Amino acid sequence: MKPDYLPTLDLKRNYHRIRQEIQGALNEVLDEQSFILGPAVSAFEADVATYLPVSHAVGCASGSDALLLALMALDLKPGDEVITSPFTFFATVSAITRLGAKPVFVDVDPETYNMKTDAVLASVTDRTRAVIAVHLFGQMVPLEEIDEELKGRGIVLVEDAAQAFGSWRMKKNEPVRAGAWGDLGCFSFFPTKNLGGYGDGGMITARDEALARRLRSLRVHGSGRTYFHEEVGLNSRLDSLQAAVLRVKLRHLDEWNEERRLVADRYGLLFAEAGLNDVVQAPTVLEGNSHIFHQYVIRCSRRDALQAFLEEQGIASRVYYPLPLHEQRCFAFLGHGKGDFPTAEALAEDVLALPVFPELTASEQERVVDAMAHFYGQS
Repeated sequence: MKPDYLPTLDLKRNYHRIRQEIQGALNEVLDEQSFILGPAVSAFEADVATYLPVSHAVGCASGSDALLLALMALDLKPGDEVITSPFTFFATVSAITRLGAKPVFVDVDPETYNMKTDAVLASVTDRTRAVIAVHLFGQMVPLEEIDEELKGRGIVLVEDAAQAFGSWRMKKNEPVRAGAWGDLGCFSFFPTKNLGGYGDGGMITARDEALARRLRSLRVHGSGRTYFHEEVGLNSRLDSLQAAVLRVKLRHLDEWNEERRLVADRYGLLFAEAGLNDVVQAPTVLEGNSHIFHQYVIRCSRRDALQAFLEEQGIASRVYYPLPLHEQRCFAFLGHGKGDFPTAEALAEDVLALPVFPELTASEQERVVDAMAHFYGQS
C-alpha cells in the first residue's frame, strides 16, 4: 500500500486547528454585511500596525498590487531606475516596468539567496529612485548595510516582504520586523504564505502619513471621496472576509513560525544523519536573522532527477525559480544574457523546495530524507 501523497503545504491541517475561530470571524462579517474595506479591514490594518510595529498599514487586493501601489506612490517616471534581485517572483519586477521605470538587477548571495548589499550600493546612479529589497523565502536582507547610504542619497527603500511576514533582523540590539525597516513594505496574503488568507490579499506599510494617505487613495481609483478622483489609481481593496480570516491567523502566527523553524532544524539533523551533507546544502540563516521558512529551499546535485524521483515516491517539491528574471523573454529589452548574474543562474539550476509547514510531522520528514538518501545511494 502506497503512503499518502505528501504536499509541500497542507492548508487543510492548518484550517482544522482554527476552524471554530475562522467560522466565528466570518459570521461576524456576514452579520455586518460590510464586505469591502469594512470594519474587519480597519481592525486588521490596526492589528498589523501594532504587530510589526509601523505607523501605517494599508490593505489592498494582492501582494502584486502592493508592490505596484508602492511604486505608484513614488511617482516613478520613464528613465528612473529601481535596483532589485533577478531571483524573485515576477511581480517584483513587473511593478517596475509597468510604470515605465528600469529594473537594475544585482546578483544574489549563494547561501541566503538574497541580493548582495555591496552590489546594490555599487549599482546606484543619479537615476536611482528606489531599491526593492526582497526578503526571499522568509529571511531578511541585512538592510543595515545599505539603509543609511540610501537615505543619504534620497533613495527610497522598499521591502518586498511578501514571503517574510513575521521575520525579523536585529538592528542595534533590537529586533526589527520585515516591512518595518524601510520606507515602504509590501506584503502578500496569498493562501500559501505563512500569514495567508482564503483568497488574494495584500498590504503596504509606510512610515510617512502623507504617503499612507496617498496609498489609501490610489487603492480606490485615486479617489479621496466617492466619485471625485484626484488621479488615476487602481481598484485594489482588501475584502472584509479575507481580513477577518487574517485577523484570526495573525494571533497564531508566531507559534506557527516557530513550528516551521523546528521543522527546518529537524531537516538539518536528518540530512547529517543520512550522510547527505555532501550533496545537499541546507538553507543558511544569516546571523542576526529570525528566518520564518516560508519555503525550505535546499541546493542539491542532480536537482531535476531528484525532484522526479521524489514525485514517484509521492513526495511533492517545487522549484523557486527555474529561470531568473533577467533571462525571461518579456524582459529581453533590458539587454541581459546568460552569465550576467551567475549566482542567480546557478540557483535556478540546483534549488529545490521541500515540504515545510507547521503541521509537518517528524515521520513525514524522515520519509522525505529517506527517499533522498535512497536517490543518492546513501541508504
